[in-house]
Amino acid sequence: MKISKKQRQPLLKDKISENPFITDEALAEEFKVSVQTVRLDRLELNIPEVRERIKHVAKQQYDTVKALPIEEVIGEVIDLELDKHAISILDIKEEHVFSRTGIARGHHLFAQANSLAVAVINDELALTAAADMSFKRRVKVGERVIAKAYVTDIREDRTFVEVNSYVGQELVFQGEFSMFRQEQ
Repeated sequence: MKISKKQRQPLLKDKISENPFITDEALAEEFKVSVQTVRLDRLELNIPEVRERIKHVAKQQYDTVKALPIEEVIGEVIDLELDKHAISILDIKEEHVFSRTGIARGHHLFAQANSLAVAVINDELALTAAADMSFKRRVKVGERVIAKAYVTDIREDRTFVEVNSYVGQELVFQGEFSMFRQEQ
């Protein structure tokens, strides 16, 4: 059953509030309308496109990365609280995938997670000591991977970080990192 514009717009606004990183394509699929209809709805509601929403969230970032230059983090860091949590976004492009299958190479997903685990450390030096990881499903060209890192334990010279990566709400990568750091 198709819902009216009057019914759809408040739902669309709520959906974007819940997840500011949701794309127009995902919204169109959710509401069973065209991408153009979603764009028109957003314009009427004064809601910026996803890139602008991401930049807005990034401006609210609390801390800055200490352990490596921000440009060395794989993906775009949009939230960071040192020694607590961090979030990054990686849009999978042609250069990230196998040309014959369009499936992302695993090392890109690992690099996003690993560099986020380094970035969340509140120290000038952070190195990966060990990683236990698993890939949950294939990621394809055009998909957006959102990696979320959480510091689970801090010891004298180690920090333990869990990273879960998602496409939409679906878990695609999971990793537990033991990170070496200078003694506190």
